[in-house]
Amino acid sequence: MRVLLSTYGSRGDVEPMVALAVQLRALGAEVRVCAPPDFADLLARVGVPLVPAGQSVREMVRRVRTEETPPSPADLAPGLVTAQFDAVAAAAAKGCDVVVATGLTPTVAGAQSMAEKLGIRYAYATYCPLWLPSPHHPPLWPSPPDVIDNRALWDLHAESLNTVFGAPINAHRVSIGLPPIDSVGGHLFTDSPWLAADPVLGPWLQPADLDVVQTGAWILPDDRPLPTELQAFLDAGTPPVYVGFGSIPMRAADDVARAAIEAIRAQGRRAVVSRGWADLALIDDREDCFAVGEVNQQALFGQVAAVVHHGGAGTTTTAARAGAPQVVVPQIGDQPYWAGRVAELGIGAAHDGPTLTMESLSTALKTALTAETRAQATAVAGWIRTDGAMVAAKLLLDRSC
Repeated sequence: MRVLLSTYGSRGDVEPMVALAVQLRALGAEVRVCAPPDFADLLARVGVPLVPAGQSVREMVRRVRTEETPPSPADLAPGLVTAQFDAVAAAAAKGCDVVVATGLTPTVAGAQSMAEKLGIRYAYATYCPLWLPSPHHPPLWPSPPDVIDNRALWDLHAESLNTVFGAPINAHRVSIGLPPIDSVGGHLFTDSPWLAADPVLGPWLQPADLDVVQTGAWILPDDRPLPTELQAFLDAGTPPVYVGFGSIPMRAADDVARAAIEAIRAQGRRAVVSRGWADLALIDDREDCFAVGEVNQQALFGQVAAVVHHGGAGTTTTAARAGAPQVVVPQIGDQPYWAGRVAELGIGAAHDGPTLTMESLSTALKTALTAETRAQATAVAGWIRTDGAMVAAKLLLDRSC
């Protein structure tokens, strides 16, 4: 079986696909991953071939998040559709039986069009239930305040997808000899999407209109040791608070770092500061703070007092699995959902909005650092599934037989 996994996005979009690739390979499948060139090292670490797709996603995200006049989704869509189509085509030319796609709508469209063109089986996956139509929740996109019925809101959302992405997707489809589509969402996301989210953290509620298969989160095991200096810092005192925003560039990153460190110090705690795509840095040379780059979060989160983060699905799952209390400072997309789930489960606090101050983070940390929150986080850690990628791999191969 030859499987092609297609995604375009940040590390949170790519790493679960790598986890699935590793499990597919363990079952004897040949696997390639189409992903942004930013993640060549990640694919090389597990020995899975990378087919680079499109421009650096870090640069694209930086432009969207920080430029005064950022490019709109409609501006980016034509290039993203074409780049992903070309990357998938290059990989499929070496032989392919099935394509699994996730990521940004235009890049999913590129992968789906290539699969359709070649008559290859296609499956769509997402990492958060809120990206899928349901009578139990509204779409993530802004909705009219006078419409409260979720199905009506999803109908409006479908119209918005068509308005923003329909023209560039159909222009590309026609250029390669495929018919135009009437419904972007319905066509790309299919009637039977996969939900690669933990059922405790992100449950899919029934009844629903889609035949959703919830596999559990796709977790890539990480056995790398922590850097010697970081481990020495951890061992030298009480557990610190971790703060990092992953692949989210932050405006006024210096102010964010100062507010975070001062809030952590106000709780009598040390800090581990992850630079991330925000390029966070220490604010002084005191010995109670340590800066890190990309490290094994699975190993680190089990040794900290709390995790302050942006609320990506992967970071939320990793912290929950480690039993670490969380403070989620949501920025975009599905991150407010994960913040809400952390608060609802009692395993941490949802920060009030995306703008972090010393006072606001102090308030959230007072909740996260209680003994009650720690006990609940420890309990929930035992409920998190770790076999999601293997479940999905077996399902994919079984359905291809």
